[in-house]
Amino acid sequence: VDVNECTNENPCTQTCVNTYGSFLCRCEPGYELEADGVNCSDMDECSFSEFLCQHECVNGPGSYYCICPSGYNLLDDSRSCQDINECETRNFTCTLQQTCFNIPGEYKCLDPVRCEDPYIQINENRCMCPAENTGCRDQPFTILYRVMDMVSGRSVPSDIFQMQATTRYPGAYYIFQIKSGNEGREFYMR
Repeated sequence: VDVNECTNENPCTQTCVNTYGSFLCRCEPGYELEADGVNCSDMDECSFSEFLCQHECVNGPGSYYCICPSGYNLLDDSRSCQDINECETRNFTCTLQQTCFNIPGEYKCLDPVRCEDPYIQINENRCMCPAENTGCRDQPFTILYRVMDMVSGRSVPSDIFQMQATTRYPGAYYIFQIKSGNEGREFYMR
């Protein structure tokens, strides 16, 4: 008559399966059977692949979980991170005069555009040099300010944005140039 080793004194640390004349030990999901055939040890799922989590994998007893950096939420798939747009959720400390600008993981408060003489402000991001002002003779007619984020880790060379001259003003000529901020020659125009 077969002796059921699993009912008397369970020799296994987790699950015992009786067999004819012997027994087998099984481990719960997230654990693996050790070489002694009796004990179960936690599997480090995070060591299997670097693609389990988008940001950081944390091993736990019998399982793992993913965490995201500050400024990001963990999505429903429990592995992907999504940037929190503090400007949309109104979770920012900008003044009423400043503009909230979302960037990955945080936000920036941007001061309003200030037009320098002889330019006058037309709207929140455009300055115009009036034609009747003699100081405007060799100056651009308008200056338009745009703010954009550039995500790091892009392969280069890479197009960042495109500007195009308009045919709205016949006989006008356009000069596109990088005015400042390119001392290291990281950017170029084509």
